This record gives sequence, structure tokens and C-alpha cells, in this order.
Amino acid sequence: MSEPRVLVLDDDPRPRLDRLTGRAQVAYVDEAALAERLPTADVLLVWNFLSDAVRDAWPGPGARPRWVHTASAGVDRLLSSPELAASETVVTNARGVFDQPIAEYVAGLVLALAKDFRGTWELQRQRRWRHRETFRLGGTRAVVVGSGPIGRAIGRTLKALGVTVTLVGRTERPGDPEFDTVRAIGSLPGLLPEADWVVCVAPLTEESVGLFDHRAFGLMRPDAHFINVGRGQHVVEDDLMDALLAHRLAGAALDVFAQEPLPSDSRLWDVPNLLISPHMSGDTVGWRNDLADQFCDNFDRWVADEPLFNVVDKSLGYVPTGSG
Repeated sequence: MSEPRVLVLDDDPRPRLDRLTGRAQVAYVDEAALAERLPTADVLLVWNFLSDAVRDAWPGPGARPRWVHTASAGVDRLLSSPELAASETVVTNARGVFDQPIAEYVAGLVLALAKDFRGTWELQRQRRWRHRETFRLGGTRAVVVGSGPIGRAIGRTLKALGVTVTLVGRTERPGDPEFDTVRAIGSLPGLLPEADWVVCVAPLTEESVGLFDHRAFGLMRPDAHFINVGRGQHVVEDDLMDALLAHRLAGAALDVFAQEPLPSDSRLWDVPNLLISPHMSGDTVGWRNDLADQFCDNFDRWVADEPLFNVVDKSLGYVPTGSG
């Protein structure tokens, strides 16, 4: 039996795929050559997960990869290809790699906003001694929108800081062992006025585009804070700017944006009480090796004809809760 052909949509640095040596024919391809090479591949590893090339290059009827794995938690870029979404090709993602790093990052943002670390740093830079009072986290309330593994890790980490957490998912699920009842997304308007912290980590679907707009921000309290580590398209950025400039929100932190990299002339850079980071919440030292190991583990299962981990339900746009 011939070795399976693994095509890698390239990025720098390349993945560490030594475990596939002698077991697969591994070829690297850039965006320009992807369409030509896709029909020759059994497996596609989307290492450059910020690329939209798969959407434009995915072949019509005929030969195509049987399995596509993306080195990211989000699969919206892949499923923007109607042909791929409708095909029998199995899609898997990197669920599990980013859970705790993103949870730690969100906890860091919450602490930074509550304790005004940015103000402390600025006063230090100015050599000014100015005593202030900051906010206590214990007893505050957080609404975490997104009930997958990342949202759950965020919820657990915030609970460890004394924050009461309500988890919001696609549908209501009573009897959750950690969060009592996972609330349905339809209940969000009733939850926002109670929240001190609103954290978005939802998958990007047609229903979640523009989820946080002027209506959502209008329901939040003026002393509340908003954090987005999901997808930039979850937020109507002009509406968030308006809320911050009018002091209808105390502050916000964005790690993802509708356009990335964020243009240098974007008005977001100058909005007061807004922390901006360059889509880095899940990227800790060694994260690329973790992604490569995860793909190789799944490749072992694929060649053994065993069920794959992290199979995406393409009709939902994410890995369903409880899936491997």
C-alpha cells in the first residue's frame, strides 16, 4: 500500500512532522499552488490557519482530500467554502491546545482591568506617585459566551478568582456539573445587565456574526467590561467604540478583530479604556509543537482507521460538546 499523501498549507516556521517520516509523503505548498495540488492529496493540514486559500482553491467534483485538519480552534475560514462544507471530507480542528492558555490570558485581562495595571505602568513611566483604589474580583459576575472547552476553561479559571460565572451556549443544558445550567444564547439579553464581565469566546457562525452590537452594549452596565477572544466578526467595532467613548462601558479588551492585522490608521488604537492585543491569547511558548503533535496523534488514528479526535460538525461549525 502506498504512503498517504499529506499536503501542508505552509507557514513559517513549518510544523514538526518528524513522526510521519517513512509513513507519509509530506509536501508543502503555498497559497498560489494550493488549487493545483489539492486533488493529489489524501490529507490537508492547514498550518497557515489565517489563510483563506482553501475557500478559493477547494476542488469541485473529483479527487480531493479525505481529511482536512486546521491548526486552529476556529473553522469558519474553512467552512466559508460551500463545496468543502457540503463534501464528505472530514474536518478536524485543534480543540484542546488553546484551552488553558486562553483561560489564563482572559484571567490576566480581567485582573489588569480590575486592578488598573495599565494606569500603574503609565504613572510609573511618568514617575508619579498617585495612590488609587481598585476593584475586588471576588463576588463579581461574569457571563462567558461560548460553552466549548475554551469557554469552560475560562469559567473555571475565573471561578478560582472568586468570580461567579454563567456559561452561555447554543442551547440550554441543565445539570452541568461545573456551571449548574448552561444558558441558551437566547437568554443573553437578560444576562448582560447583571454582568460585571462579559467574555466572548463563541464559535463564528451565521447566528453569532455581529452578536455584540449597540443593543448588546446598551444592555450592559456602565461599570461593566467586555472581552473578546473569539472572532473579530462577533463584535460591531464601531458600536463598541461608541459605547466606550460615551462611557457606557467601563472598559474592554480585544484580541481579535474584523480585519487582521489591525490597520495602523484604525480608530480603535486611540479609544480610551480599550486594551488591544494581536490575536495572541492562545499562543504560549511551544504552542506550534503542541499543534504538530496533535495532528500526528490524529494521523495515527487515521491510518489505523480509528475515529478521529475533534471532528467538526460542519452543519454547526464546531466540534459538538462531548465529542472526542
